[in-house]
Amino acid sequence: MKPRQVILVILLIIFADQALKFYIKLSYTPGEEHRVMGNWFKLHFVENEGMAWGWKFGGAFGKIALTLFRLVAVIWGSFLLRDFIRKKYHKGFIICAALIYAGALGNLLDSMFYGLIFDSSEIAYSPNQNIAKLVQFGHGYTSFLHGKVVDMLYFPIIEHAHYPSWVPFKGGQEFTFFEPVFNIADASISVGVITLLIFQNRFFKKEPKEQHSTVETNSIVDDKTQIS
Repeated sequence: MKPRQVILVILLIIFADQALKFYIKLSYTPGEEHRVMGNWFKLHFVENEGMAWGWKFGGAFGKIALTLFRLVAVIWGSFLLRDFIRKKYHKGFIICAALIYAGALGNLLDSMFYGLIFDSSEIAYSPNQNIAKLVQFGHGYTSFLHGKVVDMLYFPIIEHAHYPSWVPFKGGQEFTFFEPVFNIADASISVGVITLLIFQNRFFKKEPKEQHSTVETNSIVDDKTQIS
């Protein structure tokens, strides 16, 4: 697979991810929700300070540690991708690696820069509005590396259902499937990882070794046998 093809895949994911995040950030108030397809696909604006799918990690210290980890992972991933391409790994494997890389980079951009270029979505400009705005670089809602990740994709396929009474600890409680709110970067990482797990045997298929048959003989070779 050629380097420019890998770069194109990464850029397309980054563009789609950041374009949707900018739209949501500049158009929605926190918690605002709109239907896209019925009740099972919605745009629901939330911000999180932690990992993918809204998981959190250790407060303010955990936030900066996670951002730095993402930064190191992206830098390291750049060299890995180059190595995969140079060594001509399976095309499917390289695409999966590119999806994971693009997803990590997409969320890293939020953490690094969103706090510097947006004011807080919690600031009210009128009684009925608290939508964020772009501001002069460095005058946003927080400092470098502390930005919040924007999530918006919500697929509550089953809502207001209840666990059967016999389910331990959860019996009778209400639940929603699928409840996490995520973004395109999260989806890119998940698709890359899941595809790698499913098709790993194909991506890392070993070429069969060539077997050379040898003919063993116990016959004695001398001058007489050669003449005959």
